[in-house]
Amino acid sequence: MDYGNSDDSPTVVLPTAIKILVAGGFGVGKTTLVSAVSETQPLRTEEVLTETGVGVDDLSGVEEKSTTTVAMDFGRISFGDDLVLYLFGTPGQDRFWFVWDELALGALGAVVLADTRRLADSFPSIDYFERHGVPFIVAVNCFEGARRYDLPDVRLALNLDPEVPVMLCDARLRESSKEVLIALLNHVLRSRGSRVEAESVPG
Repeated sequence: MDYGNSDDSPTVVLPTAIKILVAGGFGVGKTTLVSAVSETQPLRTEEVLTETGVGVDDLSGVEEKSTTTVAMDFGRISFGDDLVLYLFGTPGQDRFWFVWDELALGALGAVVLADTRRLADSFPSIDYFERHGVPFIVAVNCFEGARRYDLPDVRLALNLDPEVPVMLCDARLRESSKEVLIALLNHVLRSRGSRVEAESVPG
């Protein structure tokens, strides 16, 4: 019996898998964005805030927040048939930053979510990705009641390099979150002459 390879055997092409981080300060909307855009049930590692965090967790501006991510959020979204993004939401509090190095391994790029009420909370994420050479964009999450600033003012306040994209978003909305991920991919792939279009992402 002939067990040799057949030229008629079908070729299986697996989609390219890309790891993306979603980072930012405490309560900025990382879990919300991953949940809004993921095509599968997202994995969450949230715990209820307790009295233990009093004096440690800064709730100014997000007083209504009752839970926090202690390890990561995880979701997935496909771009056509040949590209899959795996989204890892990082914990926002500095007492959980020891997991960042593990989460960042193999990441192609990152989204830094920003809240104009607590803009300084974005600096640790920005500094981390700059130090580790991870391409990133900044997405300003538009919270209700928060003051709106012009994007050039946000760029100046965060001392961003000119090539770092800055955009507005609503992390609660799937379409808005998709646009953030597309902007990141295009930022990362621009040097390769590639581009991702919104139409390639399932609705």
